[in-house]
Amino acid sequence: MHRWLLRFFSLVEDFLYVGLGLLLAGVAGALLITEMIYFIQYISTRALSENVVLLLDRVLLIIIFAEVFYTVQVSLRQHVLQPGPFLVVGLIAVTRRILVLTAELPKMTKESEALLHNALIELAMLTVLTLVLVISLRLLRPSDPNSARRGERITVDARRILPLFQLSGRSHSAERNQHEQ
Repeated sequence: MHRWLLRFFSLVEDFLYVGLGLLLAGVAGALLITEMIYFIQYISTRALSENVVLLLDRVLLIIIFAEVFYTVQVSLRQHVLQPGPFLVVGLIAVTRRILVLTAELPKMTKESEALLHNALIELAMLTVLTLVLVISLRLLRPSDPNSARRGERITVDARRILPLFQLSGRSHSAERNQHEQ
């Protein structure tokens, strides 16, 4: 009985993830097609420069949908909720808000000093949030994503790295010593 219940819940979970995935794919596809149409209209009317922030805002929204779709895929495949994709979605959302807020700053300067002050505080908070998200991502994902999957440590052979720091067959320290004399 217990095993049957677990199997039933697993099937329900898979069904929900498939439904969410289809819904997300449909919305993201519709947004992508809409943005392509807008992009062509902006180019044909030579209005791209006035609408580039709005276009970028919508493109970042599509990327957020794609990342959430990826998260649903991973959850469906592995039956594990990974924090990394959510951090990426958060980072994209914060970047999106920073871009929109920065584009609106000149308008806010003309409207109200209090509004501008609040926007600058929001930008400072978004900057701190960006740093926290990047640090979190860095802690979750090492520089070599394959090493994290295999559980291996990355070793560096200094003999392979040192030639990268040489100029014309001489090392940086030889170049520095020559300049000092």
